[in-house]
Amino acid sequence: MGKIIFIDVDGTLVDYEANLPASAVEAIRRARKNGHKVYISTGRSKAEVYKNIWDIGLDGMIGGNGSYVEDKGKVIMHQTITEEQCRRIVDWLHEKKMEFYLESNNGLFASEKFELAADKTMKEYARRKGNDQSELVTVRTIYPEMIFDGELYRKDLNKVSYILPTYKDYLDTKEQFPDMENGTWGGKGEEALFGDLGVKDITKANAIEHLLRYLGADRKDTIAFGDAKVDIPMLEYCEIGVAMGSGGEEIKMMADMITDDVDKDGLYKGFERLNLI
Repeated sequence: MGKIIFIDVDGTLVDYEANLPASAVEAIRRARKNGHKVYISTGRSKAEVYKNIWDIGLDGMIGGNGSYVEDKGKVIMHQTITEEQCRRIVDWLHEKKMEFYLESNNGLFASEKFELAADKTMKEYARRKGNDQSELVTVRTIYPEMIFDGELYRKDLNKVSYILPTYKDYLDTKEQFPDMENGTWGGKGEEALFGDLGVKDITKANAIEHLLRYLGADRKDTIAFGDAKVDIPMLEYCEIGVAMGSGGEEIKMMADMITDDVDKDGLYKGFERLNLI
């Protein structure tokens, strides 16, 4: 039987300028031709998975860091933030004057001043990820289909990301929402650029477990590729966990294997070493 491969998107399948290496496309297509299944497993919601990624040829996706699971177009699992939770989040972030965007399979919905407030933050995020043209990065280049005048009280949300003025704002938000999964991204600890809120106890590993049960597949046949702290549960759960060379130290320390950077054909080299292609 073929392997079941789970691939993070940002920093693993594509670089932080959203460039998709041709070698990654070739690796996935060859692996599927060899009888393996390939799923993306990402923090992105389905609305952020653009045509160039689907055009690679995939068996499905895990989205929202594990809140959504799809196999060959069929929804296997989808857990969303409740409408009441959404109202509480939006009201809290407005009160604290923290700009944010809501992540849904139906689109990304930005708060009123997010585009202006996030410009410096997104440039810094790109700079930290090694983008030597980070000053050219804008919210609209990173999120080309973001909606800037949409309804903010919603019942279709996978998660919410918000700009962190200080790390204390994350701690205060975490205290305010103990009924939700609280995290940060864009840096460790006090260096984090964003906070996020999602469905309680949701992880990529939990989503993979749901998918394997649906497929009638065995965990021993799983392989995961990732680059960030949020990918660690996925790499721990799968039989083989592969960290990208451009990934953080935490994930590289726990991985079974380290491949090259995303923009140095890291995915292709990893597939090659594991005899998937």
